[in-house]
Amino acid sequence: MDFTMIIMLVVMIAIFYFLIIRPEKKKKKEEEALRSSLNEGDKITTIGGIIGKIVQMKDDNIVIETSEDRVRMELAKWSVMTNNTAQEKAQKARADAQAAAKERAAKRKQEKEEKKKNKKNKGPEV
Repeated sequence: MDFTMIIMLVVMIAIFYFLIIRPEKKKKKEEEALRSSLNEGDKITTIGGIIGKIVQMKDDNIVIETSEDRVRMELAKWSVMTNNTAQEKAQKARADAQAAAKERAAKRKQEKEEKKKNKKNKGPEV
């Protein structure tokens, strides 16, 4: 009886770990990697929804320009939610990869059709 209770407790702890703790740690690592990869010139969005371009980097802060009026704001790095520049690069790379894959598929299809035509034209050999 006690052995089954211990097993149930261990299973519940494992479920709790895999469903709550582990994903939260992964999310924190991704956020930290995002913030450490920021560079001057990157377009970002903050947690508060402010969109701007990084013009200066400091230890724990960044300075961004938010509009054509060159309004500058100093913000904490932890307030950065997304790096729009990195996302745009990733989307462009994804689109390029998809276009290349379509091109390769079309080329393979064309080669297949050519092989079929060659086999039909040759006919049976005597």
